[in-house]
Amino acid sequence: MTNDCPNIRSQSDLKNFLPVLANSIPQKTLLIHSCCGPCSSTVLERLSKTFKITIFFYNPNIDTEEEFEKRYEEQTRLIKEMNLDINVIKGKYDENIFLNAIKGYEELGEKTIRCYKCYYERMNEAALIAKKLNFDYFTTTLSISPHKNSNWINEIGIELENKYQINFLYSNFKLEDGYKRSIELSKEHNLYRQDYCGCKYSKKEAYERRKLKNID
Repeated sequence: MTNDCPNIRSQSDLKNFLPVLANSIPQKTLLIHSCCGPCSSTVLERLSKTFKITIFFYNPNIDTEEEFEKRYEEQTRLIKEMNLDINVIKGKYDENIFLNAIKGYEELGEKTIRCYKCYYERMNEAALIAKKLNFDYFTTTLSISPHKNSNWINEIGIELENKYQINFLYSNFKLEDGYKRSIELSKEHNLYRQDYCGCKYSKKEAYERRKLKNID
């Protein structure tokens, strides 16, 4: 970590320091772990003028390779349509990485330790890449979703910051209508969206929610 990279630990810190960081010479670098195009949309809109961004698309939790590739293609298309100068690092797809990470917690449901383990796996890989490539900061788009526990995400981020000595950028992008804006941008760019996070367990749970809704 470098002394000229301020610690950002809250939404107020983020708002206060973004104008300062925007004037940094050279521009600060940020590696963003992205789960999909729709979730990254608001984050890119808000941060692209402040940081030199690289997207790390790493999601071994996604239930099929076909779905993984579809979401990756939408991620790259969005960046082009937003006319952003952003590189994308495509992570390895291997569902066994996810299955090993959540072993024993498969049936617990969303917003449980199963999701915590999944957050940790993906963010840990992002932190390792950020450290290896000497980024100033790393973060994740996961907190844009109202279904994700932002406290857990930030706890993990700070733990990884201390572990690897790489600055973590506070992440609660759903605040200030961040999620609402992501829906607007998704419609504007006609982005492919799903009603489940990505894993086969969340897909099954989403199906059960739809079924109950139809019954009601």
